[in-house]
Amino acid sequence: MAVVRVRQHVNPLSDRYQAPVENPAWETVFANPRQPLHIDIGCGKGVFALQMAQLQPEWNFLGLEIRKPVVESAQKRQQEAGLSNLHFMYCNVNISLRALLESWGDQNPLQQVSIQFPDPWFKKRHQKRRVLQPELVATLAEFLPPGGRVVVQSDVEEVAVDMCDRIAENPHFLRSSSDWLPTSPFPAQTDRERVTLEQGLPVHRAIFTRS
Repeated sequence: MAVVRVRQHVNPLSDRYQAPVENPAWETVFANPRQPLHIDIGCGKGVFALQMAQLQPEWNFLGLEIRKPVVESAQKRQQEAGLSNLHFMYCNVNISLRALLESWGDQNPLQQVSIQFPDPWFKKRHQKRRVLQPELVATLAEFLPPGGRVVVQSDVEEVAVDMCDRIAENPHFLRSSSDWLPTSPFPAQTDRERVTLEQGLPVHRAIFTRS
């Protein structure tokens, strides 16, 4: 059987990632579409979202990822686990997130968003490829209710600082602490988080609450 290699990084600005995703019928995606919704942006293989869906059945979890083969593998895991409070979608969030959230109508259940260990894009000319752009922050501020949370984590301090700066620029978000959080607010871990902690390396975390 041929092994399909999945690129670690894809350029979200390339033409192939500019098409908006088709909005699903949420009542066919989730058994109870009105449960509180947690969106995991850049969900990768979906390990974190799958664990969260198992641990918190009273929540719905939506994983969004730009690499299509990775999403297909996450969808297979979800189907094997038989979880009706979990869904994965292939999309570029900076193109599709607003329309996805608008498609819920007046009963939007979004309560929490996580952005964990995103591609760092270190070179200055590439930083516009980073996932957390001002327009995305504005969309989150618009659709999260007061008290809704955005949780960011990275093992690269420069990236974590950049994410925090981007969110803090928006007057609708308040950071819970000026220091990095010592532990994760979640009972589940991403692959990258687990490996980083096993190596004894730091994870830089912050929580922002919609004011």
